[in-house]
Amino acid sequence: MTESQPTGNDRPTRVERSLFGLLALGLLGVFAIAIALKPDPRGFGTHQQLGLPPCTFQSLTGHDCPHCGMTTSFANFVRGDFGAAWNANPVGIPLAVICAVCIPWWALVAVTGRWFFTKEPLRWLVFGAIGYVSLAVIVWVARVFVF
Repeated sequence: MTESQPTGNDRPTRVERSLFGLLALGLLGVFAIAIALKPDPRGFGTHQQLGLPPCTFQSLTGHDCPHCGMTTSFANFVRGDFGAAWNANPVGIPLAVICAVCIPWWALVAVTGRWFFTKEPLRWLVFGAIGYVSLAVIVWVARVFVF
C-alpha cells in the first residue's frame, strides 16, 4: 500500500499519540541535559558528568567508538559552538538538528491527533536510523583510520 492510498487509519491512535508525546518529551530531556552539562574540553568524556563510566570500547582498543564525543558534541551544539561540536563528533550536528526538528513534529502529532508530513512515521524512523548508523560508521572509520 502506498502512502497516498487511504488506509482507514488517517489519524494516529491514542497509543501512537502517547508514544509521540513521550518521544518529544524524551528529546526535550536530551537537550535539557546537554544544556546542563559542561562540554569537556578534550572533546569527549562529557557523559561522565552523569556518573557514566569512560567509553569501554576506547578503554579496550585505544580507539574512539563511533559515538565518542557525541554528548560533548550535543553540549557544544546547544551553546552554538558548532566548531567544537564538529571536532567532538561531526555526526552530532546533523543528529541534533534532526532531533530538534522532531520535537515539534512529534508534539504536534501528539497534541492534535493528526499526522503531519507522513502517515508512515515508522518508515522514516527506520530510514533515519539506517542513515544515522551509516554516517556514524563512515565518519568513525575516517576519524580512526584516515585522520
